[in-house]
Amino acid sequence: MNAQQERAVERILERVEKPARYTGGEMNTEVKPWEDTEVHMAFCFPDIYEIGMSYLGMKILWSIINRLPYAVCERVFMPWTDFSDALRREDIPLFSLESRKALRQFEVVGFTLQYEMSFTNILEMLDLGGVPVYAADRAETDPLVIAGGPCACNPEPLAPFIDAFQIGDGEEMMVEFLDAVRDCRREGLSRRDTLLRLAQIEGVYVPAFYRAEYHEDGTLAAFYPIEPRVPAVVRRRILKDFSNAQYPDKFPVPYTEIVHDRIVLEIMRGCTRGCRVCQAGMIYRPVRERTMEKVLEHAENLETSTGYEEMSLSSLSSGDYTCLSPLILELMKQYRDKRVGVSMPSMRVDNIVKQSLEELSKIRKSGLTLAPEAGTQRLRDVINKGVTEEDVLRAVTDAFESGWSTVKLYFMMGLPTETDDDLRGIAQLAQKVVGAYFAVPKDKRARGLRVTCSASVFVPKPFTPFQWAAQDTIDVVRVKQSALRDYLKIKGVTFNWHDSTTSYLEACFARGDRRMAAVLYEAWKRGCKLDGWSEHFRYDTWLEAFDAVGLDPAFYANRERPYEELLPWAFIDMGVTQEFLRRENERALHGRTTKDCRQGCNACGIERYPGVCPNLSMPPRKVEVSIEC
Repeated sequence: MNAQQERAVERILERVEKPARYTGGEMNTEVKPWEDTEVHMAFCFPDIYEIGMSYLGMKILWSIINRLPYAVCERVFMPWTDFSDALRREDIPLFSLESRKALRQFEVVGFTLQYEMSFTNILEMLDLGGVPVYAADRAETDPLVIAGGPCACNPEPLAPFIDAFQIGDGEEMMVEFLDAVRDCRREGLSRRDTLLRLAQIEGVYVPAFYRAEYHEDGTLAAFYPIEPRVPAVVRRRILKDFSNAQYPDKFPVPYTEIVHDRIVLEIMRGCTRGCRVCQAGMIYRPVRERTMEKVLEHAENLETSTGYEEMSLSSLSSGDYTCLSPLILELMKQYRDKRVGVSMPSMRVDNIVKQSLEELSKIRKSGLTLAPEAGTQRLRDVINKGVTEEDVLRAVTDAFESGWSTVKLYFMMGLPTETDDDLRGIAQLAQKVVGAYFAVPKDKRARGLRVTCSASVFVPKPFTPFQWAAQDTIDVVRVKQSALRDYLKIKGVTFNWHDSTTSYLEACFARGDRRMAAVLYEAWKRGCKLDGWSEHFRYDTWLEAFDAVGLDPAFYANRERPYEELLPWAFIDMGVTQEFLRRENERALHGRTTKDCRQGCNACGIERYPGVCPNLSMPPRKVEVSIEC
């Protein structure tokens, strides 16, 4: 960035909302000398600063890359409209926070794919940064554009825009990837030859080396490599030694408030529960735990380097962590005098944990979040939730007796086989939670009960047993939302619901093929961006984009798919097999549950990899309610 552009940026920062989103220079920011490193990577989060800076994965990879002597990693976030409009007016490219280098100046530009409604932001950021949006249009001197994260398990809707996808755990794969980029640059290899070498790394998928063909009815007819040296099946990368994997001992502390403004300690990766609606529970298998000693070591490092007054234990199901109770008690013991709180997402509340909550409430008390997901036991069995009404009521009673009075209940609507009785069951369960509060003696409960019921719209996702299911149409969803509003007119209960149109588009991209890229590009050209923000979401424009390219969104969202149909993501091996997912779907349709993996192997497919699945030797656990606080 030249001096004139620097002055223009300073003028812009004086006029925009929340300039701290763009200034950089936060505590613990590492600015490595650009000229002393060979590989420069921009880690791009396709949403605004407050969201991106809350993402643990960015902090982990940012730390790992900057520890490499030959590499530098700098952060880039999606700007809000006031800043992006100003950049375009002043002809200033989107730049990194650390050194204010334009995206086009980096050798590698990486995006994390956390949710489908951020996809237009990827195109916007590339264009703002001076990088050609389509991979085929990039020259030898342009950056390699890569992507990873949960949405990469179906990379096809983004395939024309991304040079290489990283599928699976990134800690080791990213280092191998950047090693290869460095070596290719030293050898003077072409862009194509570099991508060919990268495609040899386990977990890396290069879309340009594969071709998709379609039947007349629009379904996928064939998908195959057109370069003989790349694998026909791309195997997800699995981090085996999770406990000893690199973890940041410091990370940037924002000047402005972010969504999760606290220390995050990842205690476990993966889940054994087998909930059939949960993509993360399938694609992050197997369960891998970090030892208590390592967690305490990371806690000490981060508390010292950041000064945060809260730390959170993070995983898909923290209540299943083997050393949970002694860990909580030790953290409270070490940090009580410093007034550092400990929050516990996805917690089970048994008697020992209840004691922990009572101790924790002396420091800081927040609301409890439970996810029954469905209103009746029949439907909870369909989705294999492993939670009963008694579990939920016992959990809220323990919480109320421990001094909590705010409860959030998360549900889904539109689940396969759902009936009106299941919707009524949501209200009935909410009413029983209210009753559990008033059943606690007044001298033992906190004042001001608040129960919030939130109902999201079911979205069928790849690599889940419901990947073949149809999503409810928008009209059906709205009828159900209206009925549930009426059922939940209960004193002390608030009802929140998700917009049906965004869930509809989410389903289109979640199960989309390469042709969805044309819809994405057309919507972006028509002005769609920041689609995850209701004030910027333009559903009519999206429908115009579908019409312009001749595709029907119902084909992707509202169509039940037969088992024999070739799925766009079938060339990826995520660990769980299609046979297992099909078997689980059949069990769901018959209302049959599947045991927790810790109670015995369910032959999901992950056991095919020697030394990968520790669940086979883990002690069985009683399945109880999942709770956050």
